[in-house]
Amino acid sequence: MDDDMLADQRRLVELVEDEGWDVTDLELSAYDSPWADEDDPEATVTITARKPYETADGEDEDDEDNPFRLK
Repeated sequence: MDDDMLADQRRLVELVEDEGWDVTDLELSAYDSPWADEDDPEATVTITARKPYETADGEDEDDEDNPFRLK
């Protein structure tokens, strides 16, 4: 894994957090290109983030009376 990949990862996290999301998990996978004609390494970034939303009446979406609340 090189410094450019890590810098990109940090920048992606900053962008997500700047939009109000709380990053809860992050995975960066670096690997050699699977394409025979490319020798450059590639990376994938998986970001898990959460963001609470309020309803129109100002109550949190996790309200006990919310029929769409996951149990």
